[in-house]
Amino acid sequence: MTGDEALPPGTQQIDAGAARRQRRRLAASDQPPWLHAEVASRMLDRLPVIRLQPRAVLQSRPSIGGGDEGLRGHYPQATQLWLEPDDDVRAMLQQRLKRGWMQSMVDRLRGGAPTELIAEPPAAAAQLLWSNMELHAEADKPALVTRWHAGLEVEGCLMFSCLGPDSFIELRPIFAREGWGAPAPDWVDMHDLGDLLVHAGFADPVMDQEHLRLTWGSPADLLRDLRALGGNLAPARLRGMRTKAWRDRLMSALEALRGPDSRLSLSVELVYGHAFKPQPRLKVAATTEVSLDQMRAMVRGAGKH
Repeated sequence: MTGDEALPPGTQQIDAGAARRQRRRLAASDQPPWLHAEVASRMLDRLPVIRLQPRAVLQSRPSIGGGDEGLRGHYPQATQLWLEPDDDVRAMLQQRLKRGWMQSMVDRLRGGAPTELIAEPPAAAAQLLWSNMELHAEADKPALVTRWHAGLEVEGCLMFSCLGPDSFIELRPIFAREGWGAPAPDWVDMHDLGDLLVHAGFADPVMDQEHLRLTWGSPADLLRDLRALGGNLAPARLRGMRTKAWRDRLMSALEALRGPDSRLSLSVELVYGHAFKPQPRLKVAATTEVSLDQMRAMVRGAGKH
C-alpha cells in the first residue's frame, strides 16, 4: 500500500515546508492554477448527485482550488466558510474579502449569504465540505481529514479531489536517467484514500478516478504550465540552484515526451471522492449510559432510514 502513516501500513513523503511555501505562492494569485480550475468545474458537475441543501458550505483552503463562484451558484442561501489554517494565507484572503466588500453587500441585499474566514472549523459547522486539489499536497493527511470530519455536521457530506499516482508518471524515467531525483511525490492511491476516510470516521466513501492526457507544442510551454501548479514537493527532489545549462539539458530531455502527433504529452490522474459523516456509534460496555440528547439523535437517525 501507499499512503500516510494512518493508512497502515505504508507511508507517503511530502516536504511539509515546501508544501507550505507552495500554498502561499498559489494564494498570492487572485486565480487558482489552471488545472485546479478545470477540476473545480468537473467537481461542480458532480454536485447534483449530492442531494443536500446545506445551510453552510465549508471550503477547505479555497485559495488553492477554486470553485467558490460555482458553489455560491448552487447554494445561494448557504453561508460560505473559508477554512485556512495558515496565518499568512488567511491574511491574504482577508484582504481579498475587503476588496470585495461592496459586492458582498449587494449579495446580502439580494438575499445571498455571507463569507466567513476561519482558522479552524467549529464543531459540526457545515453540512457540505468541499476540498479541491488539496489532499495530495498535504504532508499530514490524517490531521487534515480529521479536521474535515470535525467540521461536518452528522449526515453532512465531504466532497474532494486530488492527484492520483499516475500523474506526470512519464517524467519519472527521464529524471531517473538524468540523476535528478524524484519529479514529484508518489501520490496516494484512491483505495488508500478511501481507507483514510474510514479510519477518520467517515462512512460510505465513494472513490472515482479520471485520466487526462495533456499536450504541449514545446518544452517551454510544458514547463510554464507545470510551474503554475506550484512546484515539486518530493523530499527526494534535486536540491540547489538551477543554471542555464541545467535548464537547456532539461528542455532537451523533455523531447522524449514527444509522440507521433509531434506533441509533448503527460498523464494526469484525478481522484474524486465523497463520503458522509455518520451518527456516532456508542461504545459497548458492561454498562452503557446514554444521554437524552444522544438518544434523541439516534431516534432521529433511525427515522431517516
